Amino acid sequence: MRKLTGLLFAGGLGFMLLAIASGIDFGSPPMRIGEAIQSASPQEIGAANIVTSVVLGYRGIDTLGELAILFAAASAAGLVLGRRHTTTGTQRKGGFVLFHGGALIFPFLLTIGFYIIFHGHLTPGGGFQGGVILAAAFFLPLLARPGARLHHSILSVIEAFAGASFILIGLAALAEGQAFLQPMLNQDTLGTLISAGTLPLLYIAVGLKVGAELASLLSNLAHTESEQ
Repeated sequence: MRKLTGLLFAGGLGFMLLAIASGIDFGSPPMRIGEAIQSASPQEIGAANIVTSVVLGYRGIDTLGELAILFAAASAAGLVLGRRHTTTGTQRKGGFVLFHGGALIFPFLLTIGFYIIFHGHLTPGGGFQGGVILAAAFFLPLLARPGARLHHSILSVIEAFAGASFILIGLAALAEGQAFLQPMLNQDTLGTLISAGTLPLLYIAVGLKVGAELASLLSNLAHTESEQ
């Protein structure tokens, strides 16, 4: 009976896929929305990176929702993990390479992280990717120095400021009679650093928010692991 049920399911699934495939011209998938965005984005948004135009220009509210989900996840993890602070002082610092290498790599990670954030409207990357690198920059010294701790109060201020800035930029667009988060300011020349209006400002806010939240979360995870 189970084999018969599996065969019926596989047959029905195959028939559905064949029916869908028969209505699509092979080698020329419909890309009406994508083609419209590609043709209109340079003039409407001014970002050389079309992905940035979609993430912040055409679906900025969805990006705000993703940031809210990340904030909720980091907050929940912090509430669960942040209650344990029973360090015994017996933690050993990392080896020579990790201890000194972490301090050496720290400024380079900061530079790379901010570079990716600042150039997110020009090249692949942006606030989410750059924010993760910033979080790794502050987390790496914790691996070399288990007794060290990040200042969660400072991270909370940075996270709150970045989130509020993202929303305020969107509200400023509404005040100007435009759509929420629609790029403002001068778009300038396509492909230059000072272009795409307020999109680079939004990516800076995203990068700082993601970096602060992940750094705080990784710090809590590291201290919880070391206390076990």
